Amino acid sequence: ANARDLGFPVEEIRSLLDLWQNRNRASGDVKTLALARAAELGRKAAKLQAMRQTLLGLAAACHGDDRPECPILDNLEN
Repeated sequence: ANARDLGFPVEEIRSLLDLWQNRNRASGDVKTLALARAAELGRKAAKLQAMRQTLLGLAAACHGDDRPECPILDNLEN
């Protein structure tokens, strides 16, 4: 996997490249960046999961028939 595939933003990729080129670096510096990225991805995943659950709940409340009433749109309106 490359840094982009792992969700690193451009500025962190630059930091990783600087560390890669610096033979005097400590591997702990690289590990710190990786753990910070993993934590951020965890926060994003939790947010996405919460949004998914909300959408599934709204979809379950919708009859999905020919009637105009729609709890999904009612919720988005609020």
